[in-house]
Amino acid sequence: MQHKKIINDIWVYLILGVMSIIALFPFYMMFVMGTYYSEDLFHGLPLLVSDYFVENLKTTLDNGLLATYLNSILVSAASVIACLFTSITIGYALAKFTFRGQRAILILVLIGMMLPTQISIIGYIMEMRVAHLTNTLWSVICVWIANPFSAFFMMQFLRDSVPEEMMESARIDGCSEPGILASIVVPCIKPAIMTVATLVFLWSWNNYLLPLITLNKQAVYTLPLMISNISVSYRQDYGAQMLALALSTFPVLIIFILGSKYFVKGITAGAVKG
Repeated sequence: MQHKKIINDIWVYLILGVMSIIALFPFYMMFVMGTYYSEDLFHGLPLLVSDYFVENLKTTLDNGLLATYLNSILVSAASVIACLFTSITIGYALAKFTFRGQRAILILVLIGMMLPTQISIIGYIMEMRVAHLTNTLWSVICVWIANPFSAFFMMQFLRDSVPEEMMESARIDGCSEPGILASIVVPCIKPAIMTVATLVFLWSWNNYLLPLITLNKQAVYTLPLMISNISVSYRQDYGAQMLALALSTFPVLIIFILGSKYFVKGITAGAVKG
């Protein structure tokens, strides 16, 4: 019996190992391709590291890698903070209170989730023009202030994750509603907060369409926009682009590793609650 269990464990670890290699192989290929001269990439799929890494790194730095890296970190961090603030407050109000217009707000949230991004982005761009925020980082941050999915996810999580008895006890003790939200609700929904924070960071970090439309100055470029415009001597440098892509994945991997425990817990809890 013990021998059979060991064999089963070996098979499980073997399958997981193979799946991990398959999942990580594209990241390895990005780095490998980032060490080649651009034209050499058309001769076949490289599997080993070449000697053009330093030149490609210099090209990415010359095209503003560090500045756009900082822009992307600033945009993603600000987007997470803005989205968490609004989604927690909206989700808390819809899940724990009854008020006039509650159903209408919920319907608007659901409609916002169903609308394609390509349609809603037209009105958003017009708003940014009226507010004179085009060609600023605010134009790619403010879009996350009203994120329907995050608000709906928080509402679903809050309905069953925060006991009503605990909130009533706090009210009897004289705690204000903001105090209840900060001291009771937020600690109870840490998995949901980490889930939304991870997703919004990834979405904001990888966002290409909105910066492409709203940002025309190189000083405010984010990483996806900068990578797509990397060039040397009036030609696209695909080797440098692949290296920049590989370097841009490190923050994403770090964020996911740090928040993976809460992320999985938040996703599974959100799937069974409601």
